[in-house]
Amino acid sequence: MKNATLKLMMHRPILLGAVVSALALTPLAASAAPASSVSVQSETVVSYHTVAVDGVKIFYREAGPKNAPTVLLLHGFPTSSHMFRNLMPKLADRYHVIAPDYPGYGQSDQPAMDQFTYSFDNLAAVVDKFTTQIGLTKYAMYVQDYGAPIGYRLAAAHPEKISAIVVQNGNAYVEGIDNPFWDPVKAFWKDKSEANAAKLRPVLELGATKWQYTEGFRDPANHVSPDTWMLDQAYLDRPGNKDIQLELFYSYGTNPPLYPAWQKYFRQHQPPMLIVWGKNDKIFPGEGATPYLRDLPQAELHLLDTGHFALEEDGELIGKLMHDFLDRKVK
Repeated sequence: MKNATLKLMMHRPILLGAVVSALALTPLAASAAPASSVSVQSETVVSYHTVAVDGVKIFYREAGPKNAPTVLLLHGFPTSSHMFRNLMPKLADRYHVIAPDYPGYGQSDQPAMDQFTYSFDNLAAVVDKFTTQIGLTKYAMYVQDYGAPIGYRLAAAHPEKISAIVVQNGNAYVEGIDNPFWDPVKAFWKDKSEANAAKLRPVLELGATKWQYTEGFRDPANHVSPDTWMLDQAYLDRPGNKDIQLELFYSYGTNPPLYPAWQKYFRQHQPPMLIVWGKNDKIFPGEGATPYLRDLPQAELHLLDTGHFALEEDGELIGKLMHDFLDRKVK
């Protein structure tokens, strides 16, 4: 034992010398790394925040330098800002990216229905106040599904704030809702009865949620994480949430009457628009994408061979298309 201890003591100066040498080299190695790589890495990390809007906690994700042009990401049904989890780091190297959850979705508050009006008018009002509260004065928008009627309300009310629009399976034309999926929804708009509501309740169950992430996709088994539909379903299964969703199904009927006003906004203001559309979507099929070109002939249209949540399967392509588009159109 004594001999072993003696041998260890004899070798300790050598070991300590090696450690000291390594530490001495560390600052040189750190200084050799380009400063820009350290900056980019820190700016593309997504951070998580909350802010109160009229007493309702709004959760949002943020990434990118705050002095860069802003891109506001508006999610669809039945998901949340989680749908942008992979897109945000792709944009955050050169853009300030913000993705909120609406009331009743994701990590934002879910006020009781007798304390909050669940309508598209009110969701848009909350998002409008949210943008003002966090200091956004001009921004590009990414709108998908429910994000379209919310975002287009903001654009029509504040055209001076909108620098560009990216639309992905989000409707503003009657052609986009002229398919069998909408038949029971339209019946509910005409007659808000329990009998018609009962026909829509299956849309709020796991099978339908999974269907939105698999129908029309090239290879959902390998391209779409099961976490997507399981997380969305967990939010839908919260007490009271399905009644909120039914109320918003009914409120969706207020959107088609606004289509002419949104189309007028497109014609008058000609916002730069990139259309990236999952053409196999059974909710908002490709027929809803091409009418945008009537009012925005300079819009850039890409019909993708995928489904409703196109970011899950073609997020890499959409990120590249967005970078190219925003780099050209947003200063």
